Amino acid sequence: MNDIAERKLYRDTSPLPMSKRELMDVFGTDTPDFVIVTGDAYIDHPSFCTAIIGRVLQSRGYSVGIISQPYWNRTESFTVFGRPRYAFLVNSGNMDSMVNHYTSSNKPRSTDAYSPGGKRGKRPDRAVTVYCNMIRRAYGSVPIIIGGIEASLRRFAHYDYWSNRVRRSILIDSGANILVYGMGEHQTVELADALASGLDIHDITYVAGTCFLANSLETIYDYDEIEDFDTVVSDKKAYCRAFMRQFEEQDAISGRRLVQRHGERFLVANPPSAPLTQTELDDVYELPYTRLPHPSYKEHIPALDEVKFSLVSSRGCFGACSFCALTFHQGRVIQARSHQSLVAEAKLLTELDDFKGNIHDVGGPTANFRKPACKKQLESGVCKHRQCLGYERCPNVEVSHDDYLRLLKKLRRVDGVKRVFVRSGIRYDYLMYDRDDSFFRELIRHHVSGQLKVAPEHVSNRVLRLMGKPPSQLYDSFCSKYARLNRSMGRDQYIVPYFMSSHPGCDLDSAIELALYLKKTGQRPEQVQDFYPTPGTLSTCMFYTGLDPRDMRPVYVPRSAEEKAMQRALMQCFMPRYRALARKALIKAGREDLIGFGKDCLVPPGREQATHAARGTGRKEPLQRKQGKRTRRG
Repeated sequence: MNDIAERKLYRDTSPLPMSKRELMDVFGTDTPDFVIVTGDAYIDHPSFCTAIIGRVLQSRGYSVGIISQPYWNRTESFTVFGRPRYAFLVNSGNMDSMVNHYTSSNKPRSTDAYSPGGKRGKRPDRAVTVYCNMIRRAYGSVPIIIGGIEASLRRFAHYDYWSNRVRRSILIDSGANILVYGMGEHQTVELADALASGLDIHDITYVAGTCFLANSLETIYDYDEIEDFDTVVSDKKAYCRAFMRQFEEQDAISGRRLVQRHGERFLVANPPSAPLTQTELDDVYELPYTRLPHPSYKEHIPALDEVKFSLVSSRGCFGACSFCALTFHQGRVIQARSHQSLVAEAKLLTELDDFKGNIHDVGGPTANFRKPACKKQLESGVCKHRQCLGYERCPNVEVSHDDYLRLLKKLRRVDGVKRVFVRSGIRYDYLMYDRDDSFFRELIRHHVSGQLKVAPEHVSNRVLRLMGKPPSQLYDSFCSKYARLNRSMGRDQYIVPYFMSSHPGCDLDSAIELALYLKKTGQRPEQVQDFYPTPGTLSTCMFYTGLDPRDMRPVYVPRSAEEKAMQRALMQCFMPRYRALARKALIKAGREDLIGFGKDCLVPPGREQATHAARGTGRKEPLQRKQGKRTRRG
């Protein structure tokens, strides 16, 4: 499959096995080389980490068994295949298990899109740690390798929002031998080959993109030691310094090996693995996925809906959003698939029985990133102390949508394809920096399904700077240009903006500024996303420490449930059920001038304010609002 001229996509009738009988049918053996244990239902589609890693191993001649969503309190759930020849590979699924289970307000979610029937409760909290402990109970010293998003973002000592404390590296808590961080294809193959060659798991300490534990540093070379676990627990400035070193070394070319002491042991994090080449990335997505859930499932798995008819075009992101962990997982260097590979996959989609002619998305972490931010990244690595985008654009960023535009045109011409949509997030600042409007016009004409989703996140420039998002004036310019281009083409399409409340730096004054903006522009968000302090992000470091780790300046952090609720209420103050809380927020902020019936007011008076006003003017008190009827009061 390395010859691009001959590459093709094909479907295999056999998913990876989930039982010994299937293992014998698929691989002709009753002992797999590797067993993957995952917190997700097994869907053999290249949007799911278990499918990718399993198929990559299969392509290298290894036999693989899948244990999906095992009963975590039953040892026999982990002995389906017996002891694997080489190792157990453990992940929590496509999401961190804690994020999967709990909302940003730490309340249990009612559903789980990655489970049959969308039912929650199919995986434990801190799934990676629980699964590893059960494997140890069943098999003792069997080699265990952990990976996926949960392991990747928790590789160092990290603030854990759900327990509100700093936890040790997940490698220690899980008892695993090796942690793979990042997307994992290179590391998995290298580890598999090392184990197959006869190397002991404890001697495989050289693989880029992995972490291991050492009892001493005598045999570790060329490393930088960051603040130890005990220090980052007790000193928030030390936590910031440790985080920034982790953040700065996240590059395959310039990144250094980092060591963090945990008691008597040392966590050793090798430099990141090199990004996949285009040929390697094509190869990964051209493996023989069935693109379906394992046939043993009788209920629908909702997570497949969003990706079944979508194409993954790229990996990585140089967008610099402070609250996003992509930088810490996929990295900042863009890796893009070839046009030929994506067109071939589009043709495959047209052969699926339930394909209706619409490709739902062609994108990645950021849809309109299809090449590295600048040539320097490929030669010297990403800059340690400068962001490509963010509140300000680096002058070295090369802005062009030519390649993406050509790709979308090719996909539209595939027989059987009626429409090609772009839904996975357009970075509107990058779009506005492009002096050529060709892509913008094509996007509006062909690739928007009535609504274009973008993420300005806020309008306060003070908050936007901390978020790593561009100034609000640029978003306003984007909205104006979008509306103007739609009118010129006779289109009636809208922008669906995403705004965030309670991000570090956002106080009530900032929330009021956003509420006034929403009223002025006529926007009424039905849903509001609170900031979620997940491991591995710059914003989470701010949330925990109250400091911006880049300059150690204090940052205001809304922490109480009441203030978070107030910020949400201000953004949705047009809804009657939020008006009382919005009034309380305005009074607390000293902005009673925004309570009333004037055109600039956010909410009408409540009972107490209305009574006081009526007595002062001699007028009768307005009637109480009745739910569901339009009256003067809310």
